[in-house]
Amino acid sequence: MEYKTQMTQYEAHKEHTKLEKVGLEADEARKTLQSQTEHAKHKAQYQDELERKRYVDKLQAQQQLHERELKRQEELMQRQEEMRRKNIAYEAELRQQTEMKRVEEETKGRIKQERKNHDLRLEQARIEAEEQRQTVLEGIKLAGETFGAGVRGFLSDKDRMLAAVGTVSAIAAGVYTAKVGTSVAGRYIEARLGKPSLIRETSRISLTQSIRRPWTLLQSGKKGDALAGVVLEKDLSERLSRVATSTANTKRNKAPFRHLLLYGPPGTGKTLFAKGLAKHSGLEYAILTGGDVAPLGRDAVTEIHKVFDWAQTSRRGVLLFIDESDAFLRKRGTQQMSEDLRNALNAFLYRTGEPTDKFMIVFASNQPEQFDWAINDRIDDLVEFKLPEYDERLQILNMYMDKYLRNSHLQKTGSLFGRAAKRIVLDNTVDEALIAEVAHRIEGFSGREIAKLAIAWQASAYGSTEPDFTRELLELVLANHMEQKQQKQLWHGIGAPQLQYKK
Repeated sequence: MEYKTQMTQYEAHKEHTKLEKVGLEADEARKTLQSQTEHAKHKAQYQDELERKRYVDKLQAQQQLHERELKRQEELMQRQEEMRRKNIAYEAELRQQTEMKRVEEETKGRIKQERKNHDLRLEQARIEAEEQRQTVLEGIKLAGETFGAGVRGFLSDKDRMLAAVGTVSAIAAGVYTAKVGTSVAGRYIEARLGKPSLIRETSRISLTQSIRRPWTLLQSGKKGDALAGVVLEKDLSERLSRVATSTANTKRNKAPFRHLLLYGPPGTGKTLFAKGLAKHSGLEYAILTGGDVAPLGRDAVTEIHKVFDWAQTSRRGVLLFIDESDAFLRKRGTQQMSEDLRNALNAFLYRTGEPTDKFMIVFASNQPEQFDWAINDRIDDLVEFKLPEYDERLQILNMYMDKYLRNSHLQKTGSLFGRAAKRIVLDNTVDEALIAEVAHRIEGFSGREIAKLAIAWQASAYGSTEPDFTRELLELVLANHMEQKQQKQLWHGIGAPQLQYKK
């Protein structure tokens, strides 16, 4: 009985052991399955990451390939452009060489032909010289025989001799009288009507001009705006307007004129204002340059007196504009001043020492500090002309753009039946914004330099078959002018401003 009990317990323990073993195996299987699941999950994630990385690498490779292709195309275009420029330069060189060769061959042909004709011409010249010599000898012989016969007949007749002596004496007296009278009349006419040699330009109409073109007499009396065509800052314009009004009233009331000094950089409108001032005031103007006085030497004094004598004969009054006046009106103590120039200065001071209602002097100078003190004493008003600011540069640019580009085909030609100029077509990119930008970039340009820039733009537009004006052409000409301005300033020892380039 006890044995059976033990066997039963053993069997029960055995069954319990089997059950535990089955449970352990189940746990192991579950853990194995879970481990396999985790492994598969990690494997899938890893494969996904590898796939994403391969896709990113593929995109980067495609982008790099695209960038290399773009770079290769740019390099190819640059090489093509460089090759095109070289071809153009080579074609130009070939044309030049061909033209030089053609001229050389034509010259050689003419030389060869001249050599062939040389002997023939020499023989022809020898024959003509021989015939001329024979003709001259025969003429001399005939004249000698005729003259000898006449002299013999004349000497044999006393009445004819006395009549001849009286006639010759009367002719000599008449010639001398006519010579002296002509000289006196010529000097009088020159003082009244002739233009002195020192005056380069004048609005005064001479006798011959009034005969040839009588309508100029009607136009000469028309008054105009003193600031017409001159763009200046507001304060300066108002001051010059007051000067013009004062000058006009001075002439109207026959009061003595006030002399004026216009100083500042070249090309800022001094000459234009002087002409406008003369027209506005009803005066005639005359322009002379100080640099023309020194080359005259001893004749400078005489010519200066001629200028003032000529001015005194004007019924309307004369505005004498002396450009570069510091060239001969400089301080008398300087060593560079010659004796002749000092005498010319003294003559000028003598003629301008008293107030007058016959003429008004407008001096123009870039170096007014060089003036002699006596000249400063004769100047009644000073006006400084500065380089234009942005607003003035923009206005000047638009004025010359209208004249030389937008309305160039409307400009008057020199002939009545002359062909009108072609219309210049402005590209859409050449707009007001671009002109305003250019006005900023040309800081330091004078009005004359801006006008020359506009003329250069016009010339570049006419350089093609169809006169088109594009932004690229504008930038090219502008960059060239800026480089030239910097070079000129370096030549004169002036620190070049930082001009703004736009490539």
